[in-house]
Amino acid sequence: MSGVLLVSAPAQAAPGEVVAAVQKGRVATAAFGKRPFMRDPQLSPDGSKIAVMMSVNGVDNLGVIDLGTPGTKPTFFVRAEEYRETGDRTVGSWRWVGNRTVVFTVLSRENIFGQRAELRRLVAYDLESGKLTPLAWEGTTVDGGNIVHVDHAAETVMIQRGAFRNQQREFRPEVINVMVRTGEFKSVMRPNVFVSQWIADGAGTIRATTGDDDNGKLRVMYRPDDRATLKTVVNEKDPTFTGSQIVPDIFLKEPDMAVVSSNKDGFRKIYKVNMQTMEIAGKPIFEVPGHDVDGPIENWSGDALLGVNYTDTRERVKWLDPRLAEIQKFFDEDFGEGNSRIRSANKDYTRLILFIAKPNAPGGYYLYDTETGSLRLLGWFHPVLHDAELNPTETIRYKASDGMEIPAVVTYPRHRKHRAGLPVVVMPHGGPFGVRDQEEFGVFPWHQAIAELGYVVIQPNYRGSGGYGKDFVLEGRKPNGYGNRMQADLNDAVSWFAGQGLVDKNRACVMGWSYGGYASARGAQRDPGVWKCAIAGAGVYDFPMMKQFDISTFGSFGASYQATADDLSAISSARHTDTPWSPILIVAGVRDERIPIEQSRALVSRLKGAGKKEGTDFRYVEQPKGTHNLPYEELHIEWLVESEKWLERFNPAYIASDPDKALPVVVTAEVK
Repeated sequence: MSGVLLVSAPAQAAPGEVVAAVQKGRVATAAFGKRPFMRDPQLSPDGSKIAVMMSVNGVDNLGVIDLGTPGTKPTFFVRAEEYRETGDRTVGSWRWVGNRTVVFTVLSRENIFGQRAELRRLVAYDLESGKLTPLAWEGTTVDGGNIVHVDHAAETVMIQRGAFRNQQREFRPEVINVMVRTGEFKSVMRPNVFVSQWIADGAGTIRATTGDDDNGKLRVMYRPDDRATLKTVVNEKDPTFTGSQIVPDIFLKEPDMAVVSSNKDGFRKIYKVNMQTMEIAGKPIFEVPGHDVDGPIENWSGDALLGVNYTDTRERVKWLDPRLAEIQKFFDEDFGEGNSRIRSANKDYTRLILFIAKPNAPGGYYLYDTETGSLRLLGWFHPVLHDAELNPTETIRYKASDGMEIPAVVTYPRHRKHRAGLPVVVMPHGGPFGVRDQEEFGVFPWHQAIAELGYVVIQPNYRGSGGYGKDFVLEGRKPNGYGNRMQADLNDAVSWFAGQGLVDKNRACVMGWSYGGYASARGAQRDPGVWKCAIAGAGVYDFPMMKQFDISTFGSFGASYQATADDLSAISSARHTDTPWSPILIVAGVRDERIPIEQSRALVSRLKGAGKKEGTDFRYVEQPKGTHNLPYEELHIEWLVESEKWLERFNPAYIASDPDKALPVVVTAEVK
């Protein structure tokens, strides 16, 4: 992976030095909480420039790199800090419109009539003038950041937005067409009582819509061209919450034909469908036995299928375009199958941005020129670890106590030469439904941080997780799933891997965030004999209380998405604090927009009321500026370091009877 370094972090050590140091000793836990140095670089249509997010002193900055002059420093035009104070703004996504304008999403959390609400807006940055132009902010309600279509030649974007009309808020969105240079706009589609999402074809014509009601029915409307009237083609309810309805992804040049993804046969596959009749044409275009397909990749014009994203043990791509398939084959031969992904391309696909990384390495972004064959490093993903190979990771399927096979991502502590009787941390993912863990370093490499301490880390894709078909999700959605059978899947991971000799079942802790935080607290309360300790971040601990919040946020039907138990109190850890618990660390952000801080405060209050001692039975860390997404580097580091301390106190990675000892820290969070 040699090449010319176009961009580097200030005072960044040479890649070889970091890798050498990593092999000699341990990486400090705080290093895994560092913000990515570079992420999501996007090529301009002509391939001459890149819009990219980069970390400067732990703070994200969005900028542009001119590829015409190697070594050119990025021009930063917005600092992407998150919500330091109510009303502060941060940057979400970004994309090019033409070759001189970058349009980016601005998010802010505002206090509206006493309720926290997350507002979304669009801003255009003109490279030539350096001007920032808000796009259609005037008259917009909560969401004005949904781009429906981009016209690069005309330098316009079609935006779906909530709007005020006659000083009254419209509760259904309209569509407008906006000139990104000036911010001027005109109406395209007025609000429709049945429409919550407008869908355009590659030419920018609104061809379909979706909309749901309080009863959970999803209505899909369609028209063949801009002269026809939208007509309902589907109006069905999906009580399974598995995304069973068919919604068009790509409108093809063939009359009425679209590319869709559907799980009608149990696993999500790619099909071609007639939108007039909603009949699937022929056999699946693409499928992966035993796994769901993630989604299609469209061509630059938005009217043809180029490839398909899918995940088995890790993210992969299947290119249906012969030229791109040949290029991918070349990359697979050079870097190993699955280690390289095309993340961005210019209009002609002659310049490509690759992300190259092994599952246990942070990796980096590279620029590949298909005409010259040159491959140049743009920048590393991680500011400290670069391309260092860390703790090895693999996917293993284990048997749950009821016989169901559960996939799990297992990360082994690389400095421990023996793989027998090791301490273990089970790390359930958030969600829980439709989400999954895979083999990767990732933006939140907690599995690597904990494995580096000397623990085996098991990330079970417990029943209810996504990617393994509709039936697997429904197993988690059964009344006895949430908080019970799904919880047993975590316990069974300890039992099964202990039976294989890998881990010591008497040296197990559970750690997670969001649903993972719920599952960790539920484990501490429900199964204290299994877990030596628990670490819970941003979890739900009182479901009757949470249900009321969700009803006000998502409506009565949408509020049923989360917990599925018949008795919500029975699965609420905060309502059972008078029984023995595993020692638990609780971390929560005051500004969490998804899980109100009252959930953690209620749990802590009830633990105290039950006579449990703070500092001994539990520890509570409240982050005043924390949100649900651990937005700031120091908050992310605090979460990991507090977890390390809790593990060391109640379930140390190394004990006297172990045949090995901990290695010293040789790589810290500070760049030297």
